[in-house]
Amino acid sequence: MKKLLTTFLLLILLAGCVEQVPEIDLILPCEDPNSYLCYLEQPCDIYDGTCDEFAQELLDTLTLEEKVGQMIQTERGSISLDEVKSYNIGSILSGGGSHPNDMYDDYQAWYNMVVDFQEAALSSSSGVPLLYGVDAVHGHNNVYEMTIFPHQINMGIINDPNLTYALSKATAEQLLTTGITWNFAPSLSVNQHIGWGRSYESYGEHPEIFQNLTQSALQGYIDYGIVPTAKHFLADGGTMGIDQGNATINATNLDVHLAPYLEAIETKVPTVMASYSSINGIKMHGSRIYLQELLKDELGFKGFIISDWNAIHQLEGSFYQQIVTSVNAGVDMLMEPYDWKSAYHEMILAVNNNDITLERINDAVFRILRVKFQSNLMTQPTFQLPYTEDMKLDHVLLARELATKSAVLLKHETTLPLNENHKVHLAGPAGDHIGFMSGGWTTNWQGNLDNTFNIGTSLKDGLSQKTTLVNYDQSDVVVIALTETPYAEGFGDQGYPSLTSGNAHPENVQALELAAKAKSDGKTVIGILFSGRPLFLDNHLNTFDTFIAAFLPGSEGGYGLAQLLYGEADFTGKLSYSWPKDTSSWGMTSWQDTYDPNKFLFPYQFGLNYMS
Repeated sequence: MKKLLTTFLLLILLAGCVEQVPEIDLILPCEDPNSYLCYLEQPCDIYDGTCDEFAQELLDTLTLEEKVGQMIQTERGSISLDEVKSYNIGSILSGGGSHPNDMYDDYQAWYNMVVDFQEAALSSSSGVPLLYGVDAVHGHNNVYEMTIFPHQINMGIINDPNLTYALSKATAEQLLTTGITWNFAPSLSVNQHIGWGRSYESYGEHPEIFQNLTQSALQGYIDYGIVPTAKHFLADGGTMGIDQGNATINATNLDVHLAPYLEAIETKVPTVMASYSSINGIKMHGSRIYLQELLKDELGFKGFIISDWNAIHQLEGSFYQQIVTSVNAGVDMLMEPYDWKSAYHEMILAVNNNDITLERINDAVFRILRVKFQSNLMTQPTFQLPYTEDMKLDHVLLARELATKSAVLLKHETTLPLNENHKVHLAGPAGDHIGFMSGGWTTNWQGNLDNTFNIGTSLKDGLSQKTTLVNYDQSDVVVIALTETPYAEGFGDQGYPSLTSGNAHPENVQALELAAKAKSDGKTVIGILFSGRPLFLDNHLNTFDTFIAAFLPGSEGGYGLAQLLYGEADFTGKLSYSWPKDTSSWGMTSWQDTYDPNKFLFPYQFGLNYMS
């Protein structure tokens, strides 16, 4: 297999209850059709061929218009229930920050919305239920009161397959309380540059972490009834800090970016999202070589490929030509949040013009239907998992464990643990802000600066459980909580991300001045940094006796950090990115033969503890 892959890669590098549904006994009888265990009965498998007959029988009943409808995904805010029915829409998504009514919508409001859309789909001429998708990239992060888990960068720091599985399972449970069965996660981006605004969506810089975690991340969703998505194919992490940029790829570094997808296909991943980015100047959404010939034909991917948000609009030509190019390249479902109706009509026109063959349409819809049969939609399209107090508690406890285990101790000068005799003053913009601990993709696409809605344990809450916080003059220990402001995707791209530039919170400057004063006043100074990546520390590290990189630990980050500061847990986190001294190490990563750990402030896999 490896020899075949190598040969193939060299070649491509040189080239640059519904009547229409067949009555099939899908699952074994279940005593309680509303139970979680019944829902999890998988009727068939898209990789071993047992879904093929179901999908083909249904496909044979569909008209061209019904088939094209299955290939369309639209944003919930740009389509009516009547249009879902009339156009036989195959999928709907909620983009980041898109709520049924507002950001205070709870799980029941979400479920009610999903059911309305689902019932419209079921009453269409095809009767095929739709897949509802969201970016639940660290828990069901758009839903009010849901526990927000650490981002993927934190999970790469922990690097534990069992905890990664547990996180996917918990997220699956959260999704099912809202009736949603498709998640655009996990990200399999092996990131090579921390200037990239999506650094925190990646496990880290080395493919070995992905080889350790990818299968657990996917299996935790699949086992609990959720369709996961491996994204973004291919090499979006190789664009050297430029979101939607170009990756310069050769046979060596292509293996690095491809490694997680080999794991994903072995785990029978049902969907893959194509990347906005390019490889050697060729947009991925228009590359038949990568999408069809490599991913589907050579690697044996049996699921379906979805485009990213409006991504085909970046291809050359008219919208008609963009549709023709992307579908012929191998894209099976078009994420067209706003232009979905035009996409529908243009695709039908393209088939009638013989620019897209009916064979290609049938292949795409066959793949989509196979996933729908496997994902329980055909048997329980409006299933809801009860959101119980026990489930909430389980999620909070998991979030606390992950927050504790994902903090990295970068510097320690016999400061810890703190005890009841220490008089602690807390300062800095992240001292009492769960939104800053959670980062982007939290309630809104770009995160949330408004802290009033947040539910969890802030750093102030966590420390207050251990001690009574005092003002500066009374203190002998000063804790400084520094942070980036939340961001997502290209809004986080930075040429010099530091404590005081780029996406850094402007109040970091004042907090650093206080840290310097505390140091000169003879106080113990502890720095805690919440960020989506390593930041240039310049000369500020000298100000601190202890410095902790918490990254983005989520809504229970304050609890985990208090545990670590007060000796109830020791640090175990190891950096999944090399921490740079300066820009001279830009683009150097630990998988390279030329990697020199001495060129970094803290090398890959660095992390101290203080108890042993």
